[in-house]
Amino acid sequence: MLWHVASTKSNGLFTLCVVAVAVGIAYGAAIQFDVSFALGIFFSGMVMREFSLSHPAAQECLPFRDAFSVLFFVSVGMLFDPNILLEEPLRVLVVAAIIILGKSLVAFILVLIFRYPLNTALTVAVSLSQIGELSFILASFGLTTGLLPLEGYSLILAGAFISITLNPLIF
Repeated sequence: MLWHVASTKSNGLFTLCVVAVAVGIAYGAAIQFDVSFALGIFFSGMVMREFSLSHPAAQECLPFRDAFSVLFFVSVGMLFDPNILLEEPLRVLVVAAIIILGKSLVAFILVLIFRYPLNTALTVAVSLSQIGELSFILASFGLTTGLLPLEGYSLILAGAFISITLNPLIF
């Protein structure tokens, strides 16, 4: 279907079709695998990336990406309970330290094991010293399935915000 729409050379129709297919795949994945729609969107992105016209599709959908990124982070920010910073400051710092230091250390060691230079290992370690969108999706999934308590979810969000904020300074 996407090939046929691409052959019409209508950018608007192609963009609409790409978005419709992506949302359809996301919805289908959410229903078929009984997961959240957010995880379905992630799966949809993986499928669409394998499509041979994925680069033109990505170019056409670039303005949507920025808008959806803002919408995603605003919606995640609305789920964040800032009281966790006042009620559990030590635990928030421990979670942030695990994210920033733990992830960096693991990445650093792995890069060195593969015999890359020290400056490459440091660059990779520092660039991976944050968690992002997939962590929010997994934490949300854990919360909805009862595997993660609300306090754990709030700690993960606080740690993620701290690591995302500090990453440019650390880098």
